[in-house]
Amino acid sequence: MHIRQSDCARCGEVWRDALNRRNFLAAAGGGALGLSVAGFACAEEIPAIAYESVPNVLSLRAIKMETVMSIIDQALKANELYAKTYDPKWGKGPPRPQIVVVTCMDPRLSDLPGILGLERADIDVIRTGGPNVTGDVLAELVVSTRVLGSKEIMLINHTGCGFSTFTDAELNAKFSELTGDTTPAPMRFFAFKDPEQQTKDQIKMVRSHPWISKDVPVRGFIFDVDTGRLREVLA
Repeated sequence: MHIRQSDCARCGEVWRDALNRRNFLAAAGGGALGLSVAGFACAEEIPAIAYESVPNVLSLRAIKMETVMSIIDQALKANELYAKTYDPKWGKGPPRPQIVVVTCMDPRLSDLPGILGLERADIDVIRTGGPNVTGDVLAELVVSTRVLGSKEIMLINHTGCGFSTFTDAELNAKFSELTGDTTPAPMRFFAFKDPEQQTKDQIKMVRSHPWISKDVPVRGFIFDVDTGRLREVLA
């Protein structure tokens, strides 16, 4: 985001009066009153804008920032807003999910309520690279079904997974060379080549666990990142 500032020595642009208060709020990403937000973005010198509410007027003042706000700091600022409208009913527990979903850490799989058409509260989500059904994932599935009450298990792999583009040996060699430290090797990254076979192996692994009830359905799918569709894999 770049909000023009007056006679900027770095970018040479001028913050013109035409950028009124309403436009500023839009350019600043809809920041809320009373918070400092990132603005006047130049490559190395980024001040912030603090603004406060007075009757029918927004007063702006520039404040020099020593460092660029990190993503985590931005998230903390956003959380202040989130907390103001947070519905306490979400915190009243314990959680009672209807289904547990194991899926990849890939951000393209983040919108599970949208992908599956389910309420957030109904989905117990387990995310891992691949995704891979490791011992930790199996333990979480046991807890989800035996303790939280999830009635079904859904495994969602996807096309274009980064874990199919390398091998464990390649990453171990790469990171050992990059860091000069070989002590973590050989580390398991659970790389794979074929998402179809990966899904079949996962289904069998989950179904065979003695602490996961045979009454709990276990089904596997591949999410197509190009179309948004799920395709079931039978095993």
